[in-house]
Amino acid sequence: MKSTFKKTSIYLLAVISSIIFTSCNEDLEERNNEFQALNPISQDEEAGAWKTFLLTSPNEYSLDAPIASNSPAFTREINEIKSFQANITAEQQRIIRYWSVGGVLRWNEIMRALVAKHNRPPYQNPDGTYPTPSAANPFANPEFPFSSPPYAARAYAYVSAAQHDALVATWFYKKQFSRIAPFTQDNALQVLVPKSTLPSYPSEDGAICGVTVELLKLLFPTEIAFIQEKAAEHQLYRIIAGANVRSDVDAGITLGKKIAAKFIARASSDGAGAAIGTPAQWAQLENETIAKGETPWKSLELPARPPMLPFFGKVKSFIMTPEMVIANRPVPPPSTKSDLFKKELAEIKSISQNQTRRNMEIVTFWADGIGTYTPPGHWNAIAAESFVKLNYSEVRWARNMALLNIAMMDAAISCWDAKYAYYNPRPTQIDPSIKTNTGVPNFPAYVSGHSTFSAAASTVLSHLIPSKKTSFEAMAKEASESRMLGCIHYRSDCEKGMELGQKVGNLTVQRAKTDGAE
Repeated sequence: MKSTFKKTSIYLLAVISSIIFTSCNEDLEERNNEFQALNPISQDEEAGAWKTFLLTSPNEYSLDAPIASNSPAFTREINEIKSFQANITAEQQRIIRYWSVGGVLRWNEIMRALVAKHNRPPYQNPDGTYPTPSAANPFANPEFPFSSPPYAARAYAYVSAAQHDALVATWFYKKQFSRIAPFTQDNALQVLVPKSTLPSYPSEDGAICGVTVELLKLLFPTEIAFIQEKAAEHQLYRIIAGANVRSDVDAGITLGKKIAAKFIARASSDGAGAAIGTPAQWAQLENETIAKGETPWKSLELPARPPMLPFFGKVKSFIMTPEMVIANRPVPPPSTKSDLFKKELAEIKSISQNQTRRNMEIVTFWADGIGTYTPPGHWNAIAAESFVKLNYSEVRWARNMALLNIAMMDAAISCWDAKYAYYNPRPTQIDPSIKTNTGVPNFPAYVSGHSTFSAAASTVLSHLIPSKKTSFEAMAKEASESRMLGCIHYRSDCEKGMELGQKVGNLTVQRAKTDGAE
C-alpha cells in the first residue's frame, strides 16, 4: 500500500511539475506589458574592455567584417525588414513586446521555468535502488537532469557567465566595425523598439541567443525543441522591429556559438559528472563519521535514497580554487554528544511544538523545494525584479547576473564541501517526534544551503545596489531562519551557513571591483 501511494504521489508530482512549467510560460507571456522595453540609461560603450570569465580576450574568436552599409546587399536586408512590417501579424507584435524587455531577462525567466519543471527526484526501482539521470541518455527514465539546488546553481552560473563573455565580445566588435543601424541608413524605416545609439553589428540579441541556446541544449537536452522555438522568436524579433538587419543577428549568433563551445568544454571537465559518487564512497563517508565518534547522517526516505551529490564540493569554481574552498570551510558543528547539540535540538523541537501562522508563511515563501526553481532561482527572481527598474544595458544585465550566479555556484560548492566533510544528521533523525513543516532534503544538515545561497546572493546584490542593502540582508536572514522554522536545521547550521555565504559573496565582490565595469 505504501509503495502504491508513493508511486501515485510521484506521478502526481510529475503532473504538477508539468502544470507549473506551463503556468510559468503563461506567466511570462502575461508579463509582456508589465515590463517596459529595454531603454538603457547608459549603453556602457566601453564594455568591450571589461574583464571576461573564460575568454582570454574579447577578440579571442574572430568575426568577419560586415557588408558595407551602402551596398546593394545591405539594402536588400533593409527591404526584408520593410516586408515584414508591411504584413506584421498580431503574433509578431506579441513577440516584439515579449523580447523587447531584454534577452538576458527573458532567457533567465525561461531557464527558471526549465529548472522548476525538472526539479523532481527520481522514483525508486522495484528493488529499492534509485536510478540516476544520465546526460548520455536523457530521455530514459528518469529524464536528465534532476535540477537539484547545486545543479541549478551551476546551470545558472554557466549560462550567465557565458552571456557575459559573449556580450563583452559583442561590444568589442561593435566598436571595431562601427556599422550603422538600419534605421540610420534609411530614415523611412519604422523602429518598433527604443533606438540604440550603439553600432548594430554584431547584434547583442543574436549573441545572447547564440550562446544561451547552446548552453541550454547541454543543460536541458530533453527541452531542445522548446528552446529552439524560443530562439527563433528571439532572433526574428530584432529584424521585424527594425533594430537589426539579418546579418547583424547572424553575426551575433555565430559569435555566441563560438563562445558557448568554450564554456561547454569547461563544463565537461569541471567535476560535476563525478559529484554523485559511488556506493562505496557513500559508505566511506558514513564510516568516517562513526570513526570520529559522531552520529552520521542517514537518508530519512523509504527506501533510503543515496545522498545528493556528495562530491559537488569538488566541482571547479569560476572564482575559488580548491584550496580556497578548504580554507573557508566552517569549523565543525557541535558534537552530536555535546550539551550544545542537545540545546540546539531542543530549540528545534520547541519550534515544532509552538508554530504560528507567520512562521508557516515564512517557511512556505522560502521553501523552494521540489517543483520550484530552487533557492538560487528564487534569488535570480529577486535580482531580476530589482534590476529591471534600473534600466541597465544588456551587457550590464549579463555582468550583474553572472556575478550573482557565480557567487551562488561557489556557495553550492563551499556548502556541499562542508556538508559532506561533517556528515551531520538532521533534527528529525535524532528525534523522530519533531514534526517538520517543509520537506526534509536528502543530504546532511551542516551547513544550511538556504543560508549559504542567500548570504552569498545578498552580499553581491548589496554591492550592486547599495540602496537596497538593508532589504537584501533582511531577506537573506529570513530565508536562513525559515529552515529552523521548518524544523529541518539547527541554529548552528544557519548561522555558520550565513557566515560562509558572506565569505563567498565577498570574494565575488572583490572580482566585481576589478572587472572594469565600475
